[in-house]
Amino acid sequence: MATATQVQSTLRAGLACRCPRCGEGSVFKGFLTIAERCDVCDLDLSFADPADGPAFFVMSGVSIAVITGWAIWAVMAQPALWLQAAVVFPALIGGCLACLRPVKAWLVAEQYVHKAEEGQWASIGGHGVGGFVLDRRKASGG
Repeated sequence: MATATQVQSTLRAGLACRCPRCGEGSVFKGFLTIAERCDVCDLDLSFADPADGPAFFVMSGVSIAVITGWAIWAVMAQPALWLQAAVVFPALIGGCLACLRPVKAWLVAEQYVHKAEEGQWASIGGHGVGGFVLDRRKASGG
């Protein structure tokens, strides 16, 4: 077990769906619901907000892998359409469901390690601020 100051590998913590700080407690309290706190080291997990990132990465990666395999299989073996559908759709759904939890836990671990937080504006500037030239003809000498 790691101490509270020792940081786990984000990939290892993600694949195991474990706390990014101690590597022991679970990140989830449901299938995809992030727990409020780690049940071992009491890390507050309220910082974690991977949003739609895990779903996007999983859908993209799984669909590329499954569709590539399907295309090669369809050209080489030329199976019936019903057989293709019976194989490809469960592979897509099963692959996504199998990968979603570890990828979400990995992104939570990355947010912890990199101290990610919501973006904040220092200043949104004002009209004419920001180094833009108002009259380009005068600036170019023409």
